[in-house]
Amino acid sequence: MKKLVWSLTSFGLLLLMLPVNGVMEYDEIERFTNFNGTKVTENDVHSEAKFLWVPLTLIQSGTENGAVCLDGSLPGYHFHPGSGSGAKNWLVQLEEGQWCGTIKTCVNMKTTRHGSSKYMEKQLPFTGILSNKATENPDFYNWNRVKIRYCDGGSFIGDIENKTAKLQFRGKRIWSAAMVELMGKGIRSAKQEMYCIPRQSL
Repeated sequence: MKKLVWSLTSFGLLLLMLPVNGVMEYDEIERFTNFNGTKVTENDVHSEAKFLWVPLTLIQSGTENGAVCLDGSLPGYHFHPGSGSGAKNWLVQLEEGQWCGTIKTCVNMKTTRHGSSKYMEKQLPFTGILSNKATENPDFYNWNRVKIRYCDGGSFIGDIENKTAKLQFRGKRIWSAAMVELMGKGIRSAKQEMYCIPRQSL
């Protein structure tokens, strides 16, 4: 796993496909879309009794390592531990989000959840491929499941700053910081790993 993080830091997210057991690609996995054939509606999401709600964890080492969102706030992720036969298996999903193609759109993105953790939901429902229900998610329900939030404007591959506009494009650092933190939670000794990557990141 150390080799994996070093490779990502040096060459970018594309190398994620090489040393892991599986990579899943998706166009759009958002809160109100289909997950594994299960339709999630807005009413369902607001029914706290139906789903596993997982809190946001901010990566506290982000400030020290320069792993920050567009606005300089700490990046974050949601994590639910595995159990039983899935305790040594990991599924990591990278949140999808549009790139900001101009300085204006990037500045505007700083005031959204895709540019700042200040605007992220404090907890998210884990549904579909992140669900803890065997009937909904038979392959991964008892795996360690992680959703890394997108807030860098460049799909986890940038590492540059625009001082004039006060923009931090630090996606590669966010990815590395998240993986280092997850190693401390057990991914270092994983038997199986599956990474779900937005199509624009490939």
